[in-house]
Amino acid sequence: MDKRNVALLYNSRGGNTKMVAEALRDALAQHGIEAEACEITAADLDGARSAIKPADVVLLGFWCDKGTCSEEVSALLPELSGKQVFLFGTAGFGGAPEYFERILAGVKAKLPEGAAYLGGAMCQGKMGPAIRKRYEAMLAEKPGDQRVQAMIDNFDAAASHPDASDAQRIADAMLDALDIR
Repeated sequence: MDKRNVALLYNSRGGNTKMVAEALRDALAQHGIEAEACEITAADLDGARSAIKPADVVLLGFWCDKGTCSEEVSALLPELSGKQVFLFGTAGFGGAPEYFERILAGVKAKLPEGAAYLGGAMCQGKMGPAIRKRYEAMLAEKPGDQRVQAMIDNFDAAASHPDASDAQRIADAMLDALDIR
């Protein structure tokens, strides 16, 4: 049985990252490792810091906010010195592995000296209906705009994500990064 102390923390705006965090928790449990999925909120950053302190490994999840992690997650990154870190997240825009790699690389670059980056994985996540309405308004202003139409098409494609396959892919990446198999 793996004796590492694992902290599983996530910040989720619409439930996408929470769903992935729960899949990671379940994957760890299948290997005899207990990790409670702890939500990071602006109102309780101290609770997240408390969960990080005793951990050897921190699994840190976020929703993508303007191409990077959320503010709540950014506020916790300095706490990760001396920890092994696996990043995971969801992003409404994109779907391309290259886009996700850029996001992960940007968040990795914010890790403090002394944090050991084990890897990361992301998937697409559904977005709220207000975003589609904003895109539709943009298209009404610029009928036929291919860029705006692509944004609407991406919104529609994201509606079914994350799905079980996305969650399993991220869980597999996490298990590989932790060398648990």
